[in-house]
Amino acid sequence: MNENYPFSDIETKWQDFWDDNGDFKTDLATAKNPYYCLMMFPYPSGKLHVGHGRNYIIGDAVARYKKMQGFDVLTPMGWDSFGLPAENAAIKTGTPPAEYTAANIVTMKEQLRAWGCMYDWDKEVTSCMPDYYKWTQWLFIQFYKQNLVYKKNSNVNWCPSCATVLANEQVVDGACERCDSEVDQKSMDQWFFKITDYAQRLLDDLDTLDGWPTRVKTMQKNWIGRSEGAEIDFPIVPREDGAGDNIENVACYTTRVDTIYGCTYMALAPEHPELKNLVAGLPQEEEVLEFIKANSKLTNLDREADEVEKEGRFTGRYLINPYNGEKIELWVGNYVLMYGTGAVMAVPAHDTRDFAFAKKYDLPIKLSIQNPEGSLVLDEMEDAYTEDGTCVDSGDFSGVDNREAIKQMIALAEEKEFGKGKINFRLRDWLISRQRYWGAPIPMVYCEDCGVVPEKEENLPILLPTDVEFKAEGESPLKSSEAFMNCKCPKCGKPATRESDTMDTFVDSSWYFLRYLSAQDSTQAVDSAISNKWMPVDQYIGGIEHAILHLLYARFFTKAIKDLGLIDFDEPFKHLFTQGMICKKGPDGNLYKMSKSKGNVVSPEELLEKYGADTVRLYTLFIGPPEKEAEWQDTGVEGASRFLKRIWRRVSENLDLLKSVEGKVPDLGNMGDAERDLYRKTNETIQQITRGLDGAFTFNTAIAGIMELMNAVDHLKISADSSDSAKIVFRDAMVNVVLLLSPFAPHIAEELWVELGHKAGVMNADWPVVNEEALKRDELQLAVQVNGKVRDQIKVPSSASKDEIEVIAMASEKIQTWLEGKTIRKVIVVPGRLVNIAVS
Repeated sequence: MNENYPFSDIETKWQDFWDDNGDFKTDLATAKNPYYCLMMFPYPSGKLHVGHGRNYIIGDAVARYKKMQGFDVLTPMGWDSFGLPAENAAIKTGTPPAEYTAANIVTMKEQLRAWGCMYDWDKEVTSCMPDYYKWTQWLFIQFYKQNLVYKKNSNVNWCPSCATVLANEQVVDGACERCDSEVDQKSMDQWFFKITDYAQRLLDDLDTLDGWPTRVKTMQKNWIGRSEGAEIDFPIVPREDGAGDNIENVACYTTRVDTIYGCTYMALAPEHPELKNLVAGLPQEEEVLEFIKANSKLTNLDREADEVEKEGRFTGRYLINPYNGEKIELWVGNYVLMYGTGAVMAVPAHDTRDFAFAKKYDLPIKLSIQNPEGSLVLDEMEDAYTEDGTCVDSGDFSGVDNREAIKQMIALAEEKEFGKGKINFRLRDWLISRQRYWGAPIPMVYCEDCGVVPEKEENLPILLPTDVEFKAEGESPLKSSEAFMNCKCPKCGKPATRESDTMDTFVDSSWYFLRYLSAQDSTQAVDSAISNKWMPVDQYIGGIEHAILHLLYARFFTKAIKDLGLIDFDEPFKHLFTQGMICKKGPDGNLYKMSKSKGNVVSPEELLEKYGADTVRLYTLFIGPPEKEAEWQDTGVEGASRFLKRIWRRVSENLDLLKSVEGKVPDLGNMGDAERDLYRKTNETIQQITRGLDGAFTFNTAIAGIMELMNAVDHLKISADSSDSAKIVFRDAMVNVVLLLSPFAPHIAEELWVELGHKAGVMNADWPVVNEEALKRDELQLAVQVNGKVRDQIKVPSSASKDEIEVIAMASEKIQTWLEGKTIRKVIVVPGRLVNIAVS
């Protein structure tokens, strides 16, 4: 056995072994104990850095652990390969997106393999390949048939840099999440998925996801944003010039109808569909239209932000409050969202934004809710009162508790037919149209006679053309291909035109976990029997940044596909683990997420060449709690390398001794104290690591436990002259070190497993089982503290009571020395851990 750790020789060797042996291939039909372990599939960007690696290394460690527990583990990999970067590269360099993407996939496959992250490549899917997007198009058509797809003109988020529409979820702080460009508002015809039809189910079923982080469920709950309130119709006062209106009322949704007697104006969103009609021909028209244009760039997040100054314009129109008959002004405001009705019933005394707006424009403020103390005085209020209280100056509802008044006021509105109780959601329908080339073509056709019709299913896939011009001008490159655009109507056969928009790439990632289970099946999108056997995914692993976008869409797709009768389950992922980012200090000394732009990327190639994959894996998992952000330290890699060399050296130096007791089992009745301590420590470590991996994936504490076990191994001075019992316990400890280490550092574990006399394939070995007898102690060692500082260690019988432990601690000569001349205030005994003596 080589005395030096030859990582460069053994890592490729074992990667070839796993491939040749088919260790990561899974027969989906015959598996008896299925466990679906899935990492969020990556965009093939070209090269991964060590920050990217955390996701895949965690997933690989989980898969190996579960295999050793006897599960039939499915761990596939694929590529979320449509998207803007490949198309932008085509614009910049002339490299076709397909060619760019294929080259990046090759590079990333090599990187994943070099890390020892192994997958069932027979299940590989690539979303930009026709055999995948054929079925994306097929699902689009099925959703269309179920009235889950529609097209409408809408004010949308437009990224001028990416030259495409963005969903609300893809706008972060008013900027495009991909390129950070300021987002504009633009009116366009767009395709939508009716995710709002599933809003209540998406909300309710969060309660069934016990294996999801509370943080993620809260983020989704807030995004769905269910509220209960009332929709009230405010009659429009006829124009003084007698011009006709095409609407009679402005509807307003509110959760606080109890405050409606304090309503002093109404504000519309700049995009309100009736706003331009309402001001047409009025003196205020020009000013309102200019205001609409000026505020078109404000995103919904901007409008909700407290920092954005509240601005508006009077429209020249008036409404009637149906509860008290008062005439109020109709305004347009930049803080009003086009959610629900796109109108805000403004009650300045009881809404902070309305209060600021009313103060700025000198609009009336009326108190309609008094606080429980009865201390609110309108002229003394410096901000709105938004809490509960009693209705005042509210007609027949004066004196009524405001929460009770809500019920009564809704009942009155329904009785008088000027309003109704309503449940509303913050969630908007999912806008999927993209004016770009590198995405799945939307399989819809425009016919002068038949209108908009879906393509025939037998004609799928609708292939992306190659004769296109790549431009960054906001018009789909597909329009430049006459061969693509010109087609026959699927219904009547007459000349027709194809849809030129492509689908949002989040559509591709909303169902790929199902396609893995039928990756090579050309006859159907989803294999129902196999899917029902293997799903929901047992363990899903990915970044917290996908908590709203991807995870919400994937949940919607799963429910919609279930409603098509293709699967039996409602949720795609049983357990979700969201790993934290790895950060590193940039040249400026500040800590950032790894990125080329910050100059803090750590290249895995250099580390692999210098230290090997297992060192990189071990440090990546040891760097900190995996769910939290962690800072990369180059010195930490050195430490991980030294630890692996230490294990290698311990086996190498004692190989003959270890082989001399091969096959022999430790005998508790034949052990000395030192041997019993090591055997107990071995079993305590097995217990600790198993509990950690079965719970929150505490890889860092698991590796720390192996390090502690190695310290205990070193305390047992072993030599050729040692007793057989000592040698057997030493071998047992080293065998278990290898087994416990194998999910984290699999290459060195495989090599040492064979050196210790076992058949190749450590993953085929059973995960270690705790010997409960070994955990029992006749004596316990406790720390004795004086005022919180350890001053001695004592041994006590494991059955000793608190009083007996206190007596033994107080009898210690060292402790007596520390107590001399002091007054004992309190003695705290924590059985099994410590004694603390408080003195003064």
